[in-house]
Amino acid sequence: MAPRISLEQWRCLAAVVEAGGYAQAAARLHKGQSSVTYAVQKMERMLKVHAFEIQGRKAVLTGVGQMLYRRARALLDDAGELERAARKASAGWEAEIGLAVEVLFPTWMMFECLSRFGAESPQTRIEWLETVIGGTAEALQSGVADLGIAVRVPTGLSGEPLMAVNFVPVAHPDHPLHKLNREITTRDLRKHRHLVVRDSSAQRDKKSEVLEVEQRWTVTNMSTSIGAVSRGHGFAWLPQDKIRTEIADGTLKILPMRGGSVRTVQLYLMFADRDAAGPGTVRLAEIVREEVERACRGMKDAK
Repeated sequence: MAPRISLEQWRCLAAVVEAGGYAQAAARLHKGQSSVTYAVQKMERMLKVHAFEIQGRKAVLTGVGQMLYRRARALLDDAGELERAARKASAGWEAEIGLAVEVLFPTWMMFECLSRFGAESPQTRIEWLETVIGGTAEALQSGVADLGIAVRVPTGLSGEPLMAVNFVPVAHPDHPLHKLNREITTRDLRKHRHLVVRDSSAQRDKKSEVLEVEQRWTVTNMSTSIGAVSRGHGFAWLPQDKIRTEIADGTLKILPMRGGSVRTVQLYLMFADRDAAGPGTVRLAEIVREEVERACRGMKDAK
């Protein structure tokens, strides 16, 4: 059965709720108050329900009205997303793409990806946001980013496995942990300062700080953490790819952990909305996959 209520009527209902009354809704919608009132009352008659009841001078939602408003809001949001997707499809490649990338992803590899993309679409601007832990999900869900790389796939989004990143525990060669001249245990680590990169999302997940230590410095940038550890201010678990130079020149040395010194974290590639993604965003995702596959194949061949 075809819908009997128009989007405009649902829009009027939502505006009355969100603006706090018919007069305020009319001002927000740039309509006369009588037309907004008529649209809502006609909807009520057609559905044989009362969405509002008057309390004093204020229109208050009934129980049925609350249900109608929730569903109307979802319907209007979906309609808006559909229109935005259609505009993107008709307009060609996007003028700007928001990209949220977990700092664990190799920076040099992202440079390669963006260089290739820039050659194909030089007019498309890239807004590259470097994130930690929950930052990518937040950027995707808030609309700041169209495409993201993250260590976690949040509820409501789907992600595809992209690549694994190896972490190793490191400290300056003169750090007391290296002076033990034996395998390092978790108990040994607890006695020394731990350098941690802070979750960049607004809702910081403190459960990510799984190692209980007496001293901790939490910083907001991976390079700051690397710099502090390289100067002997503590130890840290860092991505091998990010510290190749420091390991090679002896500034950092891997701690010989009991049970192994390598931890692996999976990175995922995800869209804010795959159906609404523009052709540029889709192409950039393809390039990221190709560059990751090329790099992984190169590492296998090197072995």
